[in-house]
Amino acid sequence: MSHDVDLFVIGGGSGGVRAARVAAGFGARVALAESRDLGGTCVNLGCVPKKMLVYGASYADDFEHARHYGWSTAEPQFDWPSLLRNKNREIARLNQVYARLLADSAVRLIRQPARLIDAHTVEAGGERVRAAHILIATGGRPYVPDIPGSEYAITSDQAFHLPQMPRRIVVAGGGYIAVEFASIFHGLGAAVTQLYRGDLFLRGFDGGLRTHLREQLSLRGLDLRFKSAIKQIVRLDDGSLELSLSDHSKLQTDCLLFAKGRRPVVDDLGLANTRAALDTRGYIAVDEHCRTAEPSIFAVGDVIGRVQLTPVALAEGTAVARLLFRPDTVRPLDYSLIPTAVFSLPNIGTVGLSEEQAIERHHRIRIYESRFRPLKLTLTDSSENTFLKLVVDADSDRVLGAHMVGPDAGEIIQGLAVALKAGATKQVFDDTIGVHPTTAEEFVTMRTARVAV
Repeated sequence: MSHDVDLFVIGGGSGGVRAARVAAGFGARVALAESRDLGGTCVNLGCVPKKMLVYGASYADDFEHARHYGWSTAEPQFDWPSLLRNKNREIARLNQVYARLLADSAVRLIRQPARLIDAHTVEAGGERVRAAHILIATGGRPYVPDIPGSEYAITSDQAFHLPQMPRRIVVAGGGYIAVEFASIFHGLGAAVTQLYRGDLFLRGFDGGLRTHLREQLSLRGLDLRFKSAIKQIVRLDDGSLELSLSDHSKLQTDCLLFAKGRRPVVDDLGLANTRAALDTRGYIAVDEHCRTAEPSIFAVGDVIGRVQLTPVALAEGTAVARLLFRPDTVRPLDYSLIPTAVFSLPNIGTVGLSEEQAIERHHRIRIYESRFRPLKLTLTDSSENTFLKLVVDADSDRVLGAHMVGPDAGEIIQGLAVALKAGATKQVFDDTIGVHPTTAEEFVTMRTARVAV
């Protein structure tokens, strides 16, 4: 049966746009449907605007530290509407960049929601398009727990568009989004309380890293409350919120931000019209090639719930396009040693195994750690410390993991990820001459280890 296009992409985020452009570059006829702003979560409600807010929040420290370096300035004043206005202007520019990239690649853009009619047919805006292959890249959305009064809370989506900066804010959650927004609002001057039902936030990250970040955030004045959950939310007459907590205490705030994770966008996709199915977690089930149970339909990015990071979605989208239209160039996707950063203040950077993961996998390991006051802060009143850690296999000497809490952690970890991907040993680190004086050089000068079994 003839087809109108070789590939129809549902979703104009990172993974979908990348797959569409690569496929078109291979000569495929491609259409992409997206009813919202191009760029997906990352560009519009995630990575990019979040990093802009982190930059904005970090200036509070810069202004304070400048005094100790001889700079005398008037008392700085922060204007939330100015930050949002400038952020929105840049995001709008990026939306246009994405549209231009698709146009330049000869990808047909349909600005309508799309749904599956069958294994080869997509309906968008009343039009039915026959496709040899279909790619679902619809991403995810924030999860809001079903508790009394939850309608009074906001999520990270709304946080990027608040008309005014709250004086008091409670951030509920223990993942990286919660930690980042707690740091952002605290840096911008709000009184911040972070609630998490577990013992310590950032579950799955290295234990030493998590503990160190908790200490640093507490020193900065964040109110961190663990083993604490919200049972009910009531709006008071003055517009503020009263939270009833699991320990029977109450907490008043001007704004409550739920950062309780994300859920895949699979509603109204028409999956039931095909053999594509959801897994037990509610994500679209795919094989190692991102193919669903329907051979003509693929899915990538947050909607499959593997590793929910923009660079991973880009890699998956590229892999699908290569598999379909240039199979001679296919390389297996490798989900190991994926570096990631948490843009808290201070930042986190991590790649590879945590100490706990290495032990669970029965490695005999050596642990190298360093805690120190960064040179930049030695002239200031700040007591903030940087934390560095290497997890090393004691038998092979291979570095299994690298972890950091401190300024520019993400930038530093990216370089270390290349080394770990290449199989670097601790001896290679030791033989590498450091750049002095930098924080990064500490990764190649740590010599004292403790053994963990």
